[in-house]
Amino acid sequence: MTLPENSLIRNRDGQRASLLGLGGNDQTTPQMVDRAIRGGINYLFFYSMRFEGMIEGVRYACRDRRDSLIVATGTEDRSPDAITRYVDEVSAQTGIDEVDVLFAEYVSPGEDLETILGDHGALAAIEGLKGEGRARYVGLSVHDRALGERIVATGRVDVLMHRYNMAHRKSEASLLPAALERDIPVIAFTCTRWGSLLRGHPTWEGPVPSAGDCYRFTVAHPAVHLAMTAPTNIADLDANLLAMMDNRLGENHPSDWREYGDLIYGEGLDAFETRWP
Repeated sequence: MTLPENSLIRNRDGQRASLLGLGGNDQTTPQMVDRAIRGGINYLFFYSMRFEGMIEGVRYACRDRRDSLIVATGTEDRSPDAITRYVDEVSAQTGIDEVDVLFAEYVSPGEDLETILGDHGALAAIEGLKGEGRARYVGLSVHDRALGERIVATGRVDVLMHRYNMAHRKSEASLLPAALERDIPVIAFTCTRWGSLLRGHPTWEGPVPSAGDCYRFTVAHPAVHLAMTAPTNIADLDANLLAMMDNRLGENHPSDWREYGDLIYGEGLDAFETRWP
């Protein structure tokens, strides 16, 4: 079972999203955005207007290539007015009149779900903006698997963003299949588990995965539409672009990556890591 063509995220020209998406951070520069686009990435995501280099890069790129790009962003605000103000700010700072994918960010079990699913909740606000032509896809970002399944079951999201990598694979049991059954493409983030998958393990005698191996593992799952990468410098970006051009990207990978992922997962990292294991 695979995602049907009509459920895939596409740019305004009708081309599907690249297998890698560029995520913005404090170190993103306009040059990195340009390099990513020239290297084949067409999906650009930021969740903070503080990422000035990313915003400038998006604004510059959209002057001439708007229809070939997919600009995605999100907010943790839940009220319709606050979400609308955020989209207004995105439009003002990037020069675009329509966000391609608009996410309700970091939805967690501790929230009152009425603020997400209610008539005056976040999804209703994003749906309204979609109806007004200010957003093309309704997105939601969630770590908790049970909550993700509940939201997927509503049929109200076009795109789901969720953590998935060699170490964090529990979503394979139910959440990813549920999204696939509903034809909801999943965007995977923390694909290298904050770089820890690249550092090896004292008891692991096999090869240590590269970033490319991590991305290939992630997008090999049929529910995963693309993998996010958020490099902090040009060198790492170039390495990730090379991985994207590898004709093996998207193929299945050795089962020992799962064994390796279990070792890395067992170390844990911090409260954020163990809160949604």
